Amino acid sequence: MAIVGGGLTGLWTAYYLAKADPSLRIAVLEKALCGYGASGRNGGWLTAAMAGSPERYARTHGRDAVVALAEEMKGSVDEVIAVAAAEGVDADIVKGGELTVACSPAQDERLRAEHEHALTWGDHDHQLLDASALAGRVRIAEAVSALWTPHCARLHPAKLVTGLAEVVEWLGVEIYEDTEVVAIEPRRAVLRAGRVDATYVVRATEGFTPRLPGLRRTWLPMNSAMVVTEPLADAVWEAIGWDGYETVGDMAHAYMYAQRTADGRIAIGGRGVPYRYGSRTDHDGATQQATIDSLRAILAQRFPQAAGARLDHAWAGVLGVPRDWCAAVTLDRTTGLAAAGGYTGHGVTTTNLAGRTLRDLVLGEPTALTALPWVGHRTRRWEPEPLRWLGVQAMYAAYRAADRREDRRGGPTSWIARAADVVSGR
Repeated sequence: MAIVGGGLTGLWTAYYLAKADPSLRIAVLEKALCGYGASGRNGGWLTAAMAGSPERYARTHGRDAVVALAEEMKGSVDEVIAVAAAEGVDADIVKGGELTVACSPAQDERLRAEHEHALTWGDHDHQLLDASALAGRVRIAEAVSALWTPHCARLHPAKLVTGLAEVVEWLGVEIYEDTEVVAIEPRRAVLRAGRVDATYVVRATEGFTPRLPGLRRTWLPMNSAMVVTEPLADAVWEAIGWDGYETVGDMAHAYMYAQRTADGRIAIGGRGVPYRYGSRTDHDGATQQATIDSLRAILAQRFPQAAGARLDHAWAGVLGVPRDWCAAVTLDRTTGLAAAGGYTGHGVTTTNLAGRTLRDLVLGEPTALTALPWVGHRTRRWEPEPLRWLGVQAMYAAYRAADRREDRRGGPTSWIARAADVVSGR
């Protein structure tokens, strides 16, 4: 068994296969180091949010299958927490739930629509909070309402992925870092010098998938960036609250996401430069100054109590986005090729479900997981360049323009954003 990619997808797959059948010889092939990509450079949200559209999955598998996927996502949050505890992986995990806040009338409109949408799919765990109830949890400037769900935990992503790598090595999995795979072929991973033959080859490369031959247009590598403050004084935390360590995001079109870290910092992220021409990726997480300045402005706007805080770190990473924004797990027994990804930013939890699903597919065991609607899901490829680059730039320019228009004028969701949603396929 060869697994290409030493991120969470690859490591969870190796973990569950090694647990299920210790006799398997499993090799994880990683170009840089485990967790180098989005697995070690994300916002630390262990969220049950589905990486895909319920309506799209339902077209092929029906409503009940989508509800089952949603329940598996909730269970996957607790599964990650349980495995981390059982295996001694200290990843600063606190299950405080997820808060999505609205900071304008248009955002409030979308928030309430989101609540109604959740209810139509049988999700009654979301609680709608007014400004007062939200302030009792965390004080966010200009917030008028919020949705809270218990199915999310805050964690330290790098600690999770490095800890998991140590566990799978202890289980007998062979991890080869600094080992670049230049092509994936039936039952074979091709290296720069040599090859690895295997019964199954799992592609677990997420945002780096376009680097492989023939896959440039499969998933779009979307960039996301983060900054983290210095540790904040006790007086600042008293002014903000946030004692429950909920993850916090907003309903802006170009949205932000944040967490209170274990060492008393605010880590806050956003889109930054959304996409580089030709599906290129960043160099070791380097972040543009303009992106850092933008995130600093969001920090000051939403958490004015911390406006003067020093920013200690900034980084960026790429996530995989399919053309229809729906994640997938696939396995072709005739070629031995398997893959999982396209998590659209929800990978911290979804990778765990993917790993367990790939385990069942590889072992040939029909289970509730192998019947989920994302198994075998196919989508069309992204447009060729320069259409791909022009489309993404236009989409995010439209979203930012819509946010500015809504903040300035108030009122309902801007028509600009509605048009961008149609073009993007979200």
